[in-house]
Amino acid sequence: MGALRFLLIAFAVWLGCGPAMAERRVALVIGNSAYKSVPRLSNPANDATLIGGMFKRAGFDMVDIRLDLNAGEMRRALRDFGGKAREAEVAVVYYAGHGIELDGTNYLIPTDATLETDSDVLDETLPLDRALFAVEPAKQLRLVILDACRDNPFAKTMKRTIAARAIGRGLAKIEPTSPNTMIAFAAKAGSTASDGDSKNSPFAAALVERLPTPGLDLRKAFGFVRDDVLKNTGYKQEPYVYGSLGGDDVPLVAAKPVVTAPQGPTANPQDGIRRDYELALQTGNRDGWEAFLQAYPEGFYAGLARAQLKNVAAEEARAAAVAKARQAEDEKARLTAERANKAEQEKAAAAAKAAENARLAAEKAKQIEEAKAAAAEQRRKDAEAAVAKALADKRAAEKALADKIANDKAASEQAAKQATEKAQRDGEQKVAAVAPSQTPPSLSPQETAKLVQSELRRVGCLTGTTDGDWNATSQRSLTLFNKHAGTKFDTKLASFDALDAIKGKQGRVCPLVCDRGSRADGDTCVKITCRAGYRVNDDNECEKVQDKKPVATRDETKARDDGRKQIESSPPKPQATSSGQMFCSAAGCRPVRPGCRLERGAPGFTGPGGTTQAEVCN
Repeated sequence: MGALRFLLIAFAVWLGCGPAMAERRVALVIGNSAYKSVPRLSNPANDATLIGGMFKRAGFDMVDIRLDLNAGEMRRALRDFGGKAREAEVAVVYYAGHGIELDGTNYLIPTDATLETDSDVLDETLPLDRALFAVEPAKQLRLVILDACRDNPFAKTMKRTIAARAIGRGLAKIEPTSPNTMIAFAAKAGSTASDGDSKNSPFAAALVERLPTPGLDLRKAFGFVRDDVLKNTGYKQEPYVYGSLGGDDVPLVAAKPVVTAPQGPTANPQDGIRRDYELALQTGNRDGWEAFLQAYPEGFYAGLARAQLKNVAAEEARAAAVAKARQAEDEKARLTAERANKAEQEKAAAAAKAAENARLAAEKAKQIEEAKAAAAEQRRKDAEAAVAKALADKRAAEKALADKIANDKAASEQAAKQATEKAQRDGEQKVAAVAPSQTPPSLSPQETAKLVQSELRRVGCLTGTTDGDWNATSQRSLTLFNKHAGTKFDTKLASFDALDAIKGKQGRVCPLVCDRGSRADGDTCVKITCRAGYRVNDDNECEKVQDKKPVATRDETKARDDGRKQIESSPPKPQATSSGQMFCSAAGCRPVRPGCRLERGAPGFTGPGGTTQAEVCN
């Protein structure tokens, strides 16, 4: 008997644990913002944090949030998640960042990709099939959500190795081969998605609003997401879902159990009369209303029935007047055609006019009765709405009272439990640590550092990479933020308080510093261009270029020095000495120059000053 009792208890425990095990749900959330080769995306990191928080609030057993992953880190994250999906019923992968379509195949782009040529796509990116392979082991639902349909800057600069190779705009349509698999795109195949003007993209904001609704089927939830995104983007972006599920509803969050009231509402005695009144209203003839009045001659609905009966009588009178007028016109036409005497024609004309007047009067009476019947019907609807509202208010008040009683009971039980625990702690003289009212998100120090680095880059205080390494560069950037934002955060570590403060800044905080030859223009540095004849000086101002004087080069100086040395080293040449002769002229007398001599001129020759001698030099 003891063994049998043990087996029964074990079987009961297995049955109780079965649903919890069957509902195991896991999620992998990736947000790539800090791309190294193209401008940074502002929203994916924020969107990933928002979606990850949604999955946690929805009660998922495991939510892995990864930010700014390179190719190796993305492969490891998907591989590890595939192992966890084997033990789950529901597996979800959410990716926000850049994606690209090449020859009909979709690829997810890590942050370290350069994609200089189209062939680099195969080496530097991950195919979408890798994410589908990661969720495939799940037993009940496999869901992949892609917010990767943004305008891709890689496609604009990428070189084509083959001219005919197709690089699409957005992502390509995909049809999953595994059953119970859904793939949700932020934008329809072949179109791009918008990041929006707020902290999160329109697609991510709609997902958080719609997916966690308890009991709401995923297909209908994504339909609401589509409607919200279309409305918020001016009908420019249309999300799309590929794949199919079975006939049963598949909610992301199970519906809350319905608590039945201890006593059902009492039946309204007017419900049967109202149903008979609506049946007579559908028939709309005299017999129906007379039968209703025979069954219910008195009361609110009886007055409405009489008004409807008057409307029917007015319609009958109008129809009779129309028929009589038509007969009078026919008689008048017949007499005219048979050329009857004038008296008979006048009599027929008078009868036709009287019939027409009767028809007009019947039409007017019909309109009056219709207005009365419509007013009566509106009063009925208003009265029924008032009754329904009163009944709903009564039920809401009863529910609120029941909830208050239950909450008060739970609060009293909790207070008693806390008092008991406090008495026990005081008796044992143990000091209890006060738990914080709000715990920070369960992120690793490296992921926290990445988030802080990404936000410091956004506000212009960090120029390095967001690799999660809180080094001296990151500490200097937080010091700059403290200086210009007036904060006093500890720069030795990346904290959530600093992250919240930086996220609260909408624009640039640290001033932009440009290199020599560039100047700040908004949030970018532009090159300084000077007009002809001017150049940029050390103060980043344009100054006129001064004309340079010719300067002897080193080669010319060396040649001159060599020539001087050669002259100085050569022996002096013998010079002619003066002969002691004097040469006289009108200017006076002087010694004959070295190497020269005086000679007498030919007969009749007269030299300078009237002399007959000349100074001859060889």
